[in-house]
Amino acid sequence: MAKLYWYHMLFAAVYYISVLYAPSDSVQYYLQPQVAYANWFEAYDTGTGFMHFLAYPFINYFGFSYEMMMVLFAGMGYWGFVCFYIFFKENVRFRHLWKGYDLITIFLFLPNMHYWSASLGKGAVIFLGLGLAVYGFSRIGSRKVALVLGLALVYHVRPHIFLVLAAGIVAGLLTGRQKVPLYQKVLVLGGGAVALFFLYDKILAFAQVDADNLVSSFGELANKRAADLAKSGSGIDISSYPYPLKLLTFWFRPLFVDAPSLPGMMVSMENLFYIVLACKMFQKGFGKFMSRSSALVKTSAVIFLGTSLALCGTLSNLGLIIRQKTMITYFFLFVIISYLDDRKLKRLRSRQIKAAAETTAAPAYAIN
Repeated sequence: MAKLYWYHMLFAAVYYISVLYAPSDSVQYYLQPQVAYANWFEAYDTGTGFMHFLAYPFINYFGFSYEMMMVLFAGMGYWGFVCFYIFFKENVRFRHLWKGYDLITIFLFLPNMHYWSASLGKGAVIFLGLGLAVYGFSRIGSRKVALVLGLALVYHVRPHIFLVLAAGIVAGLLTGRQKVPLYQKVLVLGGGAVALFFLYDKILAFAQVDADNLVSSFGELANKRAADLAKSGSGIDISSYPYPLKLLTFWFRPLFVDAPSLPGMMVSMENLFYIVLACKMFQKGFGKFMSRSSALVKTSAVIFLGTSLALCGTLSNLGLIIRQKTMITYFFLFVIISYLDDRKLKRLRSRQIKAAAETTAAPAYAIN
């Protein structure tokens, strides 16, 4: 984890250097809190307003420079990795290797995950929120504060992602194979219902969806945003794609032909790695594994699929696809490594049963 910290800070430096030559939202997140609000709580809101709210006291009360703010938020992103690391280590029994390297270590050092969570921006905050949420849900009995704090951060940065996250947690609790105490189910279900009651209209307003006509308004929004984004330099017009192809585009592009630059090659290598892992889902037994999997696995699957379905129709700019995908990539990776874990456990038990049977069947010899 110490090596991971310096690796993460390397990407913070890379991002900072890139800002010197290209516009970035991080500059506005630094400048706006200084001039747009009369006091701290005037900045309180969701989305971009919450970023101003988070940055306001450090800039106006403590005098943080832009560089200090970049380091501060990069630190938030790093703590997201710490939470996900604990989440993986607590819930994966065995060590899994790919090309001789530990899979969890590979997950932690994927470069794209660090680039978008190592700067003054929404990526670092929502990644920390997601990490805290899964860290808390992993041991919900003793980590309720972490779970609530993580959910609160996700809601304030991207309310529509909070909705999917909450739905995933509820689905996992209700369908997971392990027994969950009744009070925990009541706590989560009750809290989710109350949150949805008070936040439903605000979430739909944030997502620019009409509450009276959800399906058609979402479809119109998706087509409009896809067409608009496709006009940019890194755009791909997916508005006419069938939905399965939109999903594949969201999950696995850009590939090498889409992004010939050096950063594009790095992202394409990551996506190729994801394709290799995704092939595991087509192996015999994956469906049965999912049907009897734990609450954590089912929660991760719901979050990954739900967020993908919500976003794939509205994102056609490759930069936005790459950035948004980082929010949910670890949920996909957790499902895959949990499946590999289950297969290894089955093989181990099979060998143990076979060894026990051979021992029982071995002839006994009298010793005179």
